Amino acid sequence: MTTAQITDEAQRQLARTFDVEQVVDGDRLTIERLREEVKREEDPEFASMGEAIRSDLSGKVDTELLDEQLEELSDQFERLPEVRERGIPEGDREPESLYRELADPGWEIYEHLLEIDFFESLEANLPRFTPEHIEGTAHELIGSDELTAELEALGFDEQERIALVMDVTNNNDRLARWVPTKEIPADVEFGVEHVPPLHQRAAGGTLLWIDSLDVHLWQNRVLVTDEILDDASWDVKALLGGFYLLAQAALEIGREEGLTDSQLTAAITAGAAITIVNQEEICKNVFWITEEMRAPSEAR
Repeated sequence: MTTAQITDEAQRQLARTFDVEQVVDGDRLTIERLREEVKREEDPEFASMGEAIRSDLSGKVDTELLDEQLEELSDQFERLPEVRERGIPEGDREPESLYRELADPGWEIYEHLLEIDFFESLEANLPRFTPEHIEGTAHELIGSDELTAELEALGFDEQERIALVMDVTNNNDRLARWVPTKEIPADVEFGVEHVPPLHQRAAGGTLLWIDSLDVHLWQNRVLVTDEILDDASWDVKALLGGFYLLAQAALEIGREEGLTDSQLTAAITAGAAITIVNQEEICKNVFWITEEMRAPSEAR
């Protein structure tokens, strides 16, 4: 399965964000190197936001359900190489459920989070994506063994974990376009009252894009190339990784010990940012197949 591709410029941007020694072309940043050079301090604002979320959701989280479904979701990561090897779903009249199965545990988690008003709490207690909030999230993410260890346990190698950190740090403009529902102007053309909270859009959108892959790839199989399938494989893995961080944070709310309040805020923000960026990436890389991307026609 093809791993994430990281450019030298993306690494330089990451180095600037953390104010670490400039990397030269061909050199590679690592989580360990960033952790050694970044000063770790608990942000009182992050701690306050995490504490408020815990207070809102105290006693509401079904830890047994989330624990079980997160284990199921973890198992789906192990299926990713097999899914990439098969590539395009088979089927005569309709496609088999190849990619949809990857998202099944996520839907169980998502429905529970809806039931306990998890997303409403995040909407009420977290700010929009600002450069300052994103930078604080990145520092907490790098400084926390717990958060990066979760990704490693899911099968994200060093380069892939750095790529997910870059999803958080290197996309200020993209993330800024995703605003909390309460901040959408009332005079826009659609009914704002029907727009879900930001983090619900991030989580639900992740599962919907993955669910849509079976039909899309099956219907467009004559256009699909190995490069498109490689991109789909990584984008799906990144989407599920971000969703996992978000769901793991929800589970931690129901536990007595685990993430600090600051780490909780960072896990939620990082998870949402990763899912948002990779929703846009899977649109561009897989769903919008241009003439330049498509497989050559047999008539050519």
